[in-house]
Amino acid sequence: MKFQTEIPIQKQSKNLIDYQSKILLLGSCFSENIGNKLSYFKFQSNQNPFGILFHPKAIERLITKVINQETYTEKDIFFHNERWHCFDAHSSLSSSDKDELLNSLNSVIQQTYKSLKNVSHIIITLGTSWIYREIASDTIVANCHKIPQKNFLKELLSVQEITETLDAINTLIRAINPKASIIYTVSPVRHIKDGFIENKQSKSHILASIHSVVEPRKNIHYFPSYEIMMDELRDYRFYNEDMIHPNSTAINYIWEKFIQTWFSEESFQTMKEVDTIQKGLTHRPFNPNSEAHQTFLKKLNKKIAKTRSNHPNITF
Repeated sequence: MKFQTEIPIQKQSKNLIDYQSKILLLGSCFSENIGNKLSYFKFQSNQNPFGILFHPKAIERLITKVINQETYTEKDIFFHNERWHCFDAHSSLSSSDKDELLNSLNSVIQQTYKSLKNVSHIIITLGTSWIYREIASDTIVANCHKIPQKNFLKELLSVQEITETLDAINTLIRAINPKASIIYTVSPVRHIKDGFIENKQSKSHILASIHSVVEPRKNIHYFPSYEIMMDELRDYRFYNEDMIHPNSTAINYIWEKFIQTWFSEESFQTMKEVDTIQKGLTHRPFNPNSEAHQTFLKKLNKKIAKTRSNHPNITF
């Protein structure tokens, strides 16, 4: 007897992820969840260089600036609550020093340009169709940085607007990297601050838009993170206490589905080895000077040396 409906996901046959792959993740906080897993298992990955970006327009703006290698200047930043901010970036990049923020923004542009040219896989997680437009500049922002609501207009992107944005993102990426696999997914995080009905409407606009641009023959794919959470894990025991964000059990479950779909068989053994080493590195002995612990460290260092000899890109 089955107590769960399963989303049918077909194993990818081409462009699988392995330890030679270079991966760029962009988008909502769910990108961070997957990105942290990739980082833990020591894959060559780069996640959210501009911080968390929730809506597609913010991602399009970032990629446009990266490809054009635009430089940020003082006119692109502002001072609020004793810190300098940029509407294009998450508050994690904000700084009390103006020059430090500008240097960070421009450094990210250059680094992401190099990354975008060389990546083998780009994972884009979209979180919401709701956007905020600053009234003074008539500009869509990626982050409001706790500026009063009265300074913005809240709008819902239409399916057509999102589709055009995704088409632009795909075209921009292909302009400098024709071979990368582009993988879209929808964040299972519920944006209920927008309202329960509004959140559903927002997600539906994103889903409809993604499925209008996904084309496996052109190496543009979809992974059903949202559907797995909503249908396979449709129980509040898979959420954090806020009842909004997936908990670690749910994240691990979706991660397992993702690697079963997108990772090469050869990478699984290395992942096991890396996992063993990672757990060994976090081990805290009762007696660090004991003979048993010294023997443990020698064995661990041998495992590290062996893994690094097979995969020089891996560092611990």
